[in-house]
Amino acid sequence: MIVYSATKARFHDDVMTNDIDGIILSAFESATGRTTSKSEIHSWKSSLSYMERVLRDDEIPFDAGVAVEFHLPQTSKRIDFILTGRDRDRRESAILVELKQWEAAELTQSDAVVITRFKHGLAETLHPSYQAWSYKRLLDDFNQTVQEEQIGLYPCAYLHNYEDDGVITHQFYSDHIKRAPMFLKPDALKLQQFIKAHVRYGDTTRIMYRIDHGKIKPSKNLADELASMLRGNREFVLIDDQKVVFEKAKRLAEQASEQAKKVLIVEGGPGTGKSVLAINLLVALTGKDHVVQYVTRNSAPRLVYEAKLTGHFRKTHISNMFSGSGSYHAVPANTFGCLIVDEAHRLNEKSGMFSHLGENQIKEIINASKLSVFFIDEDQKVTLKDIGDKESIRAWAKKAGAGVVEANLESQFRCNGSNGYLAWLDNTLQIRETANQTLDTCEYDFRILDTPMELHELIRARNRKNNKARMVAGYCWDWISKKNLLLKDIVIGDYKGTWNLETDGQAWIIKPDSVSEVGCIHTCQGLEVDYIGVIVGPDLVVRDGNVLTRPVERSRMDKSIQGWKKLLKDDPERGAARLDAIIKNTYRTLMTRGQKGCYVYFVDDETRRHFAERLQTRSTAETVTDTSVMPAHEDISAVLPFRRMEPEEARPYENCVPLYDLKIAAGGFSDEQQLDGCEWVELPEVFRPQKGLFVAQVVGESMNRRIPNGAWCLFRIASAGSRNGKVVLASHREIADTDTGGHYTIKLYESTKDSLADGTWRHTSIILRPDSYLHGYEPIVLSEEQSEDLQVMGELVAVLG
Repeated sequence: MIVYSATKARFHDDVMTNDIDGIILSAFESATGRTTSKSEIHSWKSSLSYMERVLRDDEIPFDAGVAVEFHLPQTSKRIDFILTGRDRDRRESAILVELKQWEAAELTQSDAVVITRFKHGLAETLHPSYQAWSYKRLLDDFNQTVQEEQIGLYPCAYLHNYEDDGVITHQFYSDHIKRAPMFLKPDALKLQQFIKAHVRYGDTTRIMYRIDHGKIKPSKNLADELASMLRGNREFVLIDDQKVVFEKAKRLAEQASEQAKKVLIVEGGPGTGKSVLAINLLVALTGKDHVVQYVTRNSAPRLVYEAKLTGHFRKTHISNMFSGSGSYHAVPANTFGCLIVDEAHRLNEKSGMFSHLGENQIKEIINASKLSVFFIDEDQKVTLKDIGDKESIRAWAKKAGAGVVEANLESQFRCNGSNGYLAWLDNTLQIRETANQTLDTCEYDFRILDTPMELHELIRARNRKNNKARMVAGYCWDWISKKNLLLKDIVIGDYKGTWNLETDGQAWIIKPDSVSEVGCIHTCQGLEVDYIGVIVGPDLVVRDGNVLTRPVERSRMDKSIQGWKKLLKDDPERGAARLDAIIKNTYRTLMTRGQKGCYVYFVDDETRRHFAERLQTRSTAETVTDTSVMPAHEDISAVLPFRRMEPEEARPYENCVPLYDLKIAAGGFSDEQQLDGCEWVELPEVFRPQKGLFVAQVVGESMNRRIPNGAWCLFRIASAGSRNGKVVLASHREIADTDTGGHYTIKLYESTKDSLADGTWRHTSIILRPDSYLHGYEPIVLSEEQSEDLQVMGELVAVLG
C-alpha cells in the first residue's frame, strides 16, 4: 500500500505549499483509516523538505515517480521515500530511502544495532543502512513483480541532521553501509549523485503501482538458500513423532485458504523438539511457495535459530523471516500462508513497547494467516503477561471460523532422553505428583554443588569441549552492571557474577564467551545446551517438606511478575496460585535446558537438602560435595577451540588470524609484528577474521571470573576510544605481574579523567583491576604521571575456550 504517490514535479509543488505534512497525513488517514503520532507528522514536514531540496537538479527527471510511506507487504514496516524511473540503460529502477532525523547514536556489540534517543528515552534500534537494505531484500525475496521483471532496487539512508562523529559510520557497521550507502548532514550533493546514477529517465510505466500490486511469493533463490542452510545440519534432523507432525502441518498448509483457515496446536514438553520442527516447517513451506514467518514473543529463540541456520551472528536477509509476536496487529487478513508460533505459551494480550497496540496476539496471528501453527507447553508460562494456552487458541480459532487440529510431541530428546528426570523434577518442585520420588543420577547427570564458585567452575570446564555449557539463575538480583560495568550483580558470599543481558543480548546462550556470565529465564527459554548450571535463588525454598515460592525475593527489575502485590490484594487465592506456578515454572524451565546434565546450587540450605535427599545413587554428603569436573576418560586439555592451519592454506585475515605468545607480543606489540613465520589459526565460525584480531593463551588466576587459567582468547589490537569496563592487555615498565611473569598484564580497565578548560581531558589515574574468585590479587593503580607510560595493546573480544 502506498500512502502518497506523485511525480517529482508534483511533489515539489506539494512541499512548496508548506503543508506537506498535512497532505501526507490526509493521504495516510484515507489509506489506513487511522491517524498517527505528532512525532511522525513532524518527521514528514522536516525530512520530506530535505528530500525535495536534494531532488532540485535538472538531471533528475521531472516525471520521476515519488512514493512516500510504502507499506511493505507481510510487515507493519514502511519505506519512507521511493524515487522511481529508468537508469542510463533504460532499466526500471527504484531508489529506497530510509529517512532519519537523528543527531547522535551509540555503538553496540550487536550486529546492525545502534542506540539512539527516541521520545521516551534511549533505546536499541536497527542501523539505518541495514534497515534500508532489509527492505530491498524483502521486495527481492517476496515480490514477484520485482523478481520476474528485474526491477533494480537501490537502498540508502539519509540522516540529514547528523554530523559524522565516527559512530554511525563506524567500521563495525561497514558491511551494511556498503550494501546501502548512508548520507549524513553534509552529504546532500553525494545523495544527489547517487540518485542520478540510478534514475536518469522518468517513470512512464507506473513502477511502484506494479510493485504494490505484485503477487507475494518467496523467490526460488530464497527457498534454495534456506534449504541449503538446513541440509546436513544435524541439529535440525527430524526424528520419530516430529516427522509425523511435520507431514501433518504440510498437508494442512496445502488445504488452508482464505475461506478455510486452519489452526494446528502442537503440544510438547521440554526437549520434544518443538523448535527443530518449527524451523523445518519454515524452510519446507517456503520451498512450496508459501509466505511463512517464524514467530516468538521472546527474541532469544529467533536470534539463536537464525544464527544456527546461517552459521554466524550477522544480520542477513533471512532476518525478515523471523518476527516478534506483536507484529501482526496491523497486518491485513490472510497476508501469510503460514505463521509458525514457537513458545506460544509466551504470547501476550497486547503488543507494543507499552502494551497499547492491538487486541489479542492470538487473534491477530490467526487473522493474519491461512494456517497458524502454535507450539505450546503450558507449564512454561513464566510471566503474569503470558496468555498462550490451548483453550484460548481454540476460542479465537472458532471466532475466526478456522478448523482446529491438535497434535502431541512425546519423544524426549533433552535431559538425556530421560522422561524420568522430568517427572522427578515436577514431583520434587511439587508442580504435579508423579511416581518418580527419587532420581537415578546414572540416568541423567544431576548434581548439587556446595558453592556457586564450584558450580561456575564446573560449567566452565564442561564448556571447554564444545561451547555448550552455561550458567543461569533465578532473577533475584538487580541488574546493576547495566549502568556500571565494574559492578557485580549476583553476590553470594565470595561469589560475584554478572548478568549477561547487555553484553550478549538475546543470543547469549550461543555466544562464545558468555560462559563467564549468568543468564536468566528471558535469555534461555526455548533453547538448550549440553550442560546447564542453575543458581536457585531465595524466591523458591522448602520448609518442612513444602515447596514455597516468595515473589518478594524477585528483583524489582524483573518484569515477569510486575504488579504482583495488586494481584494478591485483588484476588488473594487465584493470585497466589498464579505466582506460585510462574516461579516454579521458571525453575522447571531453567533446570531442563541441559541435554546431558544439570548442576544446581541452592541459596537456601533446607532446599538443598530437600533435593539431595531425593537423589538415588549417591549419599547426600557425596552429592552435595561432588565437584568432579570431568570423567577420567575425557581429556579436555587436548581440545582446542580453533584449528591450526597449514602455511599453504592460510590466507591471513581472510580465513585465519595469527596466534601470538603474549610474553613476546607484549614486549613490543604492533599490527605487523610476528607475521613472518607465526602460526595462523582458523576461528570458530561465529567470528569473522579481520586485520587486528589475534589469538593468545591467558595464564593465571587473576581474571578467573571471566578468563579461566589457560584459556585461549581472541583479542583485538587496541584502537582509540573509551576503554572503561573493558578487559585489556596492557604493558608498563612498573608492572611485575605474578601470573604472567613479565611487564604486561590482562586486567579490567578503569580510568578517572579531568576535563580541561580547552575542551580536552587528561587522566588523573588508571586502575587495572583483577576479577578473581581468589583472594590476594590487588589492583594496579597508576598515577597521572605513571599512566603516560602505559601501553594498552589489546582488548579482549571473547574467551574461545
